[in-house]
Amino acid sequence: MKRVVVLNVVGLTRSVIGEHTPRIRAFVESGQLSSFKPAFPAVTCTAQSSYVTGLSEAGHGVVANGWYDREAAEVKFWKQSNHIVQGEKIWEVLRRDLPGFTCAKLFWWYNMYSTADWTITPRPMYPADGRKVFDVYTQPMGMREEVKADLGAFPFPTFWGPNASIPCSEWIAESAKWVEAKHEPTLSLVYLPHLDYGLQKYGPGASEMDAELEAIDRVVGDLIDYFEQRDVEVVLLSEYGISRVDKPVHLNRLFREKGWITIKEELGTEMLDCGASRVFAVADHQVAHVYLNDQSLLEEVQQLLMETDGVEEVRLGSEAFGKNGKGHERAGDLVAVSDENAWFTYYYWLDDAVAPDFARCVDIHRKPGYDPVELFLDPEIAAPKLKIGSFLLKKKLGFRALLDVIPLDASLVKGSHGRDQVSEDEQPIFVTRERHEALGGAEDVFSRICALVKARELGEK
Repeated sequence: MKRVVVLNVVGLTRSVIGEHTPRIRAFVESGQLSSFKPAFPAVTCTAQSSYVTGLSEAGHGVVANGWYDREAAEVKFWKQSNHIVQGEKIWEVLRRDLPGFTCAKLFWWYNMYSTADWTITPRPMYPADGRKVFDVYTQPMGMREEVKADLGAFPFPTFWGPNASIPCSEWIAESAKWVEAKHEPTLSLVYLPHLDYGLQKYGPGASEMDAELEAIDRVVGDLIDYFEQRDVEVVLLSEYGISRVDKPVHLNRLFREKGWITIKEELGTEMLDCGASRVFAVADHQVAHVYLNDQSLLEEVQQLLMETDGVEEVRLGSEAFGKNGKGHERAGDLVAVSDENAWFTYYYWLDDAVAPDFARCVDIHRKPGYDPVELFLDPEIAAPKLKIGSFLLKKKLGFRALLDVIPLDASLVKGSHGRDQVSEDEQPIFVTRERHEALGGAEDVFSRICALVKARELGEK
């Protein structure tokens, strides 16, 4: 039975393939590369949901990496249940059509409670004493201890934050080999996030990116060799390209100056009260969902956004998604798209002295928006390693402590993504050794993978 592995190399585009990616370049030159219009917004959760369902954003409902839950009156970011993604998934379709089909889904998002046969996803434990214990979640559950026994603990600090680096992608790659050796899935979906870190931190074209490109090229090249030696068809895929940015845009601060934001003071810090605010934005890279609890302000808010420096476009949420301009209930009433060189922060405070405590921490679930500044250590801290060491010692001794090492300087970020109107060099790519039908958009990834698996399985090639 011919089988397929999809290597989702985040941030991989035509513009970064070259001198520092010789093994990826050799794979591309031996086959066919198709670039295609990214999902909207061009972010991980939305793109992957389009890939695994073949639906537009209006169909699968994943309108960003996070959004405002109007019923709970809470912003929810980076949730993990696969039930969030609406529509039938690629492994369900192929399993129905091809008896004996199996699928491994490794670190692709929305991976908990998936109907895929084998899954691994990052999932810390949060004991009642306030600790955060790094771990993974697997299906079947017993696989969790087996894979950790063989590969060691997943290097969670390198998956996100100031220490984000190649070890997490190396571990994910080894887990893909581990699952392949034990189970031989028909389809393996493998997520390799490494390029995303450097491209956001340093920006595309920065000299620091040379080493980052070489690192992911080594990991990808090794996986290509491994799977092809086992007669598994390799697909290289990406989700978006990164644009160089130099202009953070603080929409919530603009709304606060208008008197539309409600702030709740907590222990000397300011907390955004979404449910009580008339207008607020949930920022996600270069796209921001703007929610209105007071619909009478719609035209005024729309006009303010259109006049704001750094905003290129404002779409009605009811018409923002899908080929036919459909909407989804999770979307904002308005959806702002930034200029190519700009991106949106979640910042709502006007004085850093009263910023919430989580603002200076790596805290992806508590922040009401995505925060790429979490990739940096605060340059104002004289001895960051000493501060981190002190924090770890306090935690080990059982004391409460705050790892507040993240700066509040959005100008540090040099790369971002999310726009769907980008040059071909910054579009996501789909690469196979064999020729394939070109893709028009993110939804087409689903049909291309299905066609490849079915043709291989049915002996049509």
